[in-house]
Amino acid sequence: MTKASDLFVECLENEGVEYLFGVPGEENLDMLDSLSRSKKIKLILTRHEQGAGFMAATYGRHTGKTGVCMATLGPGATNLVTAAAYAQLGGMPILMVTGQKPIKKSKQGRFQILDVVDMMGPITKFTHQLASADNIPSRVREAIRLAEEEKPGATHIEFPEDIADEETDSTPIAPSLTRRPVAEAKAVRAATKKIETAKSPIIVVGGGANRTTTGRMLTQFIEKTGIPFVTTQLGKGVVDETHKEFMGCAALSANDFVHRAIESADLIINVGHDVIEKPPFFMAPGSTEVIHVSMNSAEVDPVYFPQIEVIGDIGNAIWQMKEDIVPSGSWNFDAMYKARRAEEEHTDSMDDDMRCPIYPPHLVKVVRDAMPADGIICLDNGVYKIWFARNYKARQANTVLLDNALATMGAGLPSAMASAMVYPKRKVMAICGDGGFMMNSQEMETAVRLKLNITVLVLNDNSYGMIRWKQANMGFKDWGLTYGNPDFVKYAEAYGANGHRITSAKNLQETIDKCLSTEGVHLIDCPVDYSDNDRILNHEIKELSAKA
Repeated sequence: MTKASDLFVECLENEGVEYLFGVPGEENLDMLDSLSRSKKIKLILTRHEQGAGFMAATYGRHTGKTGVCMATLGPGATNLVTAAAYAQLGGMPILMVTGQKPIKKSKQGRFQILDVVDMMGPITKFTHQLASADNIPSRVREAIRLAEEEKPGATHIEFPEDIADEETDSTPIAPSLTRRPVAEAKAVRAATKKIETAKSPIIVVGGGANRTTTGRMLTQFIEKTGIPFVTTQLGKGVVDETHKEFMGCAALSANDFVHRAIESADLIINVGHDVIEKPPFFMAPGSTEVIHVSMNSAEVDPVYFPQIEVIGDIGNAIWQMKEDIVPSGSWNFDAMYKARRAEEEHTDSMDDDMRCPIYPPHLVKVVRDAMPADGIICLDNGVYKIWFARNYKARQANTVLLDNALATMGAGLPSAMASAMVYPKRKVMAICGDGGFMMNSQEMETAVRLKLNITVLVLNDNSYGMIRWKQANMGFKDWGLTYGNPDFVKYAEAYGANGHRITSAKNLQETIDKCLSTEGVHLIDCPVDYSDNDRILNHEIKELSAKA
């Protein structure tokens, strides 16, 4: 006979779980005791459950394996809700394990008790309360299977403390061998025939392509055909964006140069489309036709109803299309390249501006120059995300981690921490606004304790800059969105990290290079000048792209 909590840990080990991120409570103590004897799973104690959830989700994004996090009942479980939604919308596999009071006999009435299973229902793929130790193997296996199945997402198991103390003779269930289904040959032929007869096709790379090993096949397809491509924010890096066929990233919702490139196409090959992202284009009856290439059939929407669907493993589908297609000598991409040249000229006119506080286009250029091709930047949510999505050329898949699904603040630092754990030899930088950074800044202690090598770039404007930008665009007066900040250098040093302050544009590159080449946790307090955001992002780009 085996104690239930020991069996639960054995099941996690059986699934290849390496880390368990979390903040335990008294209802998790049996589980914690069992974890203390595990030789395969390392407990990563965080300072907030949200940080644990974000770290688990990022682990899942990088590896494709389920990231596991743990919290107690009540407030611990509610603190995981944002992370659950982050993983669910962003397509990142996680399993959340929460404690609960005894369900068979409790002497504490309703103290701290919420219906956590019901609460998690709308934002997970699977949620279940364990009522018997005998069911642990099947429930853990099912939760992880569903978490990793395309589209990946969040799952949840509630583990009451009296069940955790039970004895059982159940044993772990081994994961089955699974292979993704391949696209049907007739669908592939229909798609390639449509592309061959088009006049000006374009490829749009979405978040689904970043979740699977698609980059190699898609690169080969682009190199064989010469068809230009654009990306969504979650599709960045699937194909090297220094490639001459790259036409830009759809960071703004409309009226950008990249939208002009898409509008000039008479056929859109939409690879890995995910409806959670802001659409890079809108369909209308009689407008540009769309080929949908994805693991799942298209969710029909008033502005999305593709004419051809190629459903199956995306990498394999693109390979089949590459093998079948005969590039057309009559394709014409002149309008796309004209729009791209206009965008690059506009960016080049701004990114050498050496003012201080730092100008956003210059900031992006400096970070890009400093980061190696496999370096990972993890963006929190703020207006700088638009600048990085537009101007930062991603070289590899999952090297630009931004959240264009839930678009939550507070994920940048924990995401960078998990990235540094998965890839300890790669350069990792968290890029956070001062608002987003302060939402989970306590995880600086966790990063220092874990001896991680990360650089945290805090963009300091003493305000919620994204909403301030929107406020200006809507014609409202500047009100209600400014605050004061701590001395971030002293704040970092208080945690045992290294603090750096930017006082001029000249030393920005030097400081970033120094931090990236030095071990430990570094925080850079970088003042930013957002005064031109409204003029450039809301007006100038719209006017210039219309002329492209």
